Amino acid sequence: MKVALLGNPNTGKTSVFNMLTGLRQHVGNFPGVTVDKKVGEINIERERHLLIDFPGTYSLYPRTKDEEVVFKILSNPKNEDYPDAVIVVLDASNLERNLLFFSQVYDLQIPVIMVLNTVDLAKKEGVSIDLEALQNLFPEATIIQTIARIKSGKEEILKALSNLKKRKGNTFQKGYTVASSKDEKAQEEDTKRRFKYIKEKIGDIVNVSKKENKDKFFLDKILTHPVYGYLIFASILLIIFQFIYVFASIPMDFIDVGFVKLSSWLSSVLPQGVFTDLITQGIVPGIGGVLIFVPQIALLFFFIAILEETGYLSRVVFIMDRLMRPFGLNGKSIVPLLSSAACAIPGVMSARTISDWKERIITIMVAPLMSCSARIPVYTVLIALVIPNKQIGFFNLQGLVLFGLYALGLISALLIAWLMSKMIEQRKKGFLMLEMPSYKFPRWQNVGLTVVEKVKVFVLNAGKIILAISIVLWFLASFGPNDRIKQAVMKVEQTKSLSPEAKELKINAAKLENSYIGIIGKTIEPVIKPLGFNWEIGISLITSFAAREVFIGSMATIYSIGEDVTEKTIIEKMAEAKREDGTPVFTLGTGVSLLIFYVFAMQCMATLAVVKRETKSWKWPLIQLGYMGVLAYVGSWITFILLQ
Repeated sequence: MKVALLGNPNTGKTSVFNMLTGLRQHVGNFPGVTVDKKVGEINIERERHLLIDFPGTYSLYPRTKDEEVVFKILSNPKNEDYPDAVIVVLDASNLERNLLFFSQVYDLQIPVIMVLNTVDLAKKEGVSIDLEALQNLFPEATIIQTIARIKSGKEEILKALSNLKKRKGNTFQKGYTVASSKDEKAQEEDTKRRFKYIKEKIGDIVNVSKKENKDKFFLDKILTHPVYGYLIFASILLIIFQFIYVFASIPMDFIDVGFVKLSSWLSSVLPQGVFTDLITQGIVPGIGGVLIFVPQIALLFFFIAILEETGYLSRVVFIMDRLMRPFGLNGKSIVPLLSSAACAIPGVMSARTISDWKERIITIMVAPLMSCSARIPVYTVLIALVIPNKQIGFFNLQGLVLFGLYALGLISALLIAWLMSKMIEQRKKGFLMLEMPSYKFPRWQNVGLTVVEKVKVFVLNAGKIILAISIVLWFLASFGPNDRIKQAVMKVEQTKSLSPEAKELKINAAKLENSYIGIIGKTIEPVIKPLGFNWEIGISLITSFAAREVFIGSMATIYSIGEDVTEKTIIEKMAEAKREDGTPVFTLGTGVSLLIFYVFAMQCMATLAVVKRETKSWKWPLIQLGYMGVLAYVGSWITFILLQ
């Protein structure tokens, strides 16, 4: 059996999904589109069934990409995702608004369960529901009350699913039918009729006592204040980044040293040869370059999930609308921008909730300027290399620099959005429709499931890319054309004035410089030299287009090639790297220049592909690649000149 989970945004639909499926869930895409498809397994009387979590929608009549998917599937019984039953989650404290969508789904004649969620919050707000009157309005619906955040109502839902019967054909109101997705006039008339009828009946169903929620009023007054609201949000972001940078360092150091020791141990126990070099110099450093940053990424998703669970994220959308409007965006743009702080791909995809075409395009175009989790590995290593680890008052200097990089990305995104708003023609005026959910304590199971799901996707996706690139890098760095490497080594060995240690370093440098990867790096070095970069950095910039986080794996592979595996970490190896004149490679100027480059550069082929799919044209991703590339080069060049 396929069961569809539907509902308005902010009704607790995710909590219901997690309550019913637990860890038995995965994320994909609906066929032919980039809309997320969350599927989980539910057990009913020892039988396994599929629960499909559809995007939140206010109406069956589509205005966004997400709503279009919902309509196309539910209105077409031949669709492969067409459900055998539907569960519609309603916010018990806001029943009037929720009943419009439910009435539309009810009229599709699919066996339906109405889940009145958050009944505890409704009671707290003085809302009481006459279940008998509600049942009379929808006689063929099974009505269940739940508090999904504490798993209350799970057994009742499963029991209702096992007892579902075929519909008899009753409709919400006699003569009602769901209008065609192409007939906008009929949709408008149908929506007006439904709202009018619901308003007539809601007084018999819902009774609201005049009970002021003083705590909510007080919090909203502060959190949505035109001055305090922004200061509080900025402070929360600053605290989050401090936590990410400081508290993740212990497990990160443990993982870093662990992979170094693993490479060293494998090098000592495995027989010498090409296969051993591949493992110790290619595969292990590459995988370590991904897993070392799991603690930071997990913390980032942890905090984002808490902001959403508590209801604070909706307040952020509300106050940010004031800031976004002058830049050609609206408050909903903050969600894609914040999502892009984790990964630009879901950030770009979440822009589908923005109904205005111009605001949506601009949001998509600037979302990758937000520093994503893939940049965290680059930021962390480079900051550790060139920024002193000292306190400035209550704050750590390295943490402040990390916050500054994120702030630079946000400010740049807003400025570019403003420029684009002047250049792109306005089709129609955009607007913001937003509901303020009740404040509530986060449900830690939901937070945990979100973190596990996001980290798993990051590790598996990035891991595949980095492992493949690490192997390719190892090959390119270990071999060269003809006997070029052999001749370079012989030339160094003939130098008698060098000590054994210095000669060994010269030999390793000669091998790398005359390998395939060295030849590529030398070719592009004149272009990147004004930025303070050498050919080794150039190689890592090229490989970063597959995924930004590959930079660290590339550097780990490059600095591990041709040397005996030691107890040195990648940061120590990069710190000891020298130019031909003996000066350090990673000075303050070079390090900060590289940080600025990674703030601006569009180094993610996967994001470009998603932008193409979302905009249905190569025009926008190519513009994106071009303007971000210019920003990265010019910004990096100016930074190096100022700091060298």
